[in-house]
Amino acid sequence: MNATDSTATEVRKGLNGVIVDYTAVSKVVPETNSLTYRGYPVQELVEHCTFEDVAYLLWNGELPTPEQKEEFERTERSLRGIPQALVDLVDGLPQDCHPMDVCRTAVSWIGAHDAQAGDRSVDGVRRIGLNLLAKLPTVVAYDMRRRRGLGFIAPSPDRSIAENYLYMAFGDGEGSPATRPDDVEAFDQSLTLYAEHSFNASTFTGRVIASTTSDTYSAVTGAIGALKGPLHGGANEAVMHNFLEVGDPDRAEAWVLDKADRKEKIMGFGHRVYKRGDSRVPSMEAAMRRTAANHDGAKWVEMYEKMQDAMEKRTGILPNLDFPAGPTYYMLGIDIPFFTPIFVIARVVGWTAHIAEQNADNALIRPLSAYNGEPQRSVNDRPAA
Repeated sequence: MNATDSTATEVRKGLNGVIVDYTAVSKVVPETNSLTYRGYPVQELVEHCTFEDVAYLLWNGELPTPEQKEEFERTERSLRGIPQALVDLVDGLPQDCHPMDVCRTAVSWIGAHDAQAGDRSVDGVRRIGLNLLAKLPTVVAYDMRRRRGLGFIAPSPDRSIAENYLYMAFGDGEGSPATRPDDVEAFDQSLTLYAEHSFNASTFTGRVIASTTSDTYSAVTGAIGALKGPLHGGANEAVMHNFLEVGDPDRAEAWVLDKADRKEKIMGFGHRVYKRGDSRVPSMEAAMRRTAANHDGAKWVEMYEKMQDAMEKRTGILPNLDFPAGPTYYMLGIDIPFFTPIFVIARVVGWTAHIAEQNADNALIRPLSAYNGEPQRSVNDRPAA
């Protein structure tokens, strides 16, 4: 019988449980329920390292020495500026398009102007990844400002990636999160937590594109398209819309129970990989609580707790990273449609780490399908008109 005959083939919808390749970039360790980057538990990286350390780790396999970190930061900061032509390109896009469309378009533009875009070597992919890591925060921050009727703030060469983004988005006036060390730390930690997560939908999309021997910018552009979806990166936006819909902590439990009774999906809960809860949540929740303390956000914390408790009691399903990340970004003053572009800023590191890995030991990713349509037939046998 034909191997693709649907009667003889087990179809794993969504590739659930299918192992398609090896990776040394990250793993969820079942015994400890920890997401690890190159072997390091992410909760330890959040506590002891900056996002710059983590980016270096994901691309190079080891945490940087002080000298390596200094060189990495110097190079990244030198690449942050964007030409006026790219600013004009952003200005020319509709203000009502999704900011992810701007990210996707900006990556294509940057790639089109890179004479070495086709370099698929490990060093070439790292160079492209660093260029995007440096420039995308500038693009995303400006896109948010222009939609608010505000002008461009040039990147600072003296700030970390996290602080620089908040500075470019909000300036450094009184009350700006860029001036609050706790806010900068919370944002930095969120970038670390979002940086990588094995063969998720967007990373796998990037690897599929890379497997055709296409260029890195094309692979990243495709990954952005996958991340835009509300079942993937867009979930953090949906989480905050749910918080706003609930509105009052006193309504939180009833809102969750009503949704659960109607078998409706509640964004920010559950994960295909984790069986005992998302190991990233405790770190992000701690950052959320610190942010709430600085921004009069007690109601969001109370809502978070009541929704989490109601969901666990009714369904047994636990939160994922998006559930605490959404209100954290909102309290920092970030507009909801920009939550997923911030995800892009972080995940471009993981994507390019995987693209380099795919290129180094490549096989075209081309799965089979089980056909369940009409059997072979002849045009001559079609019914008469």
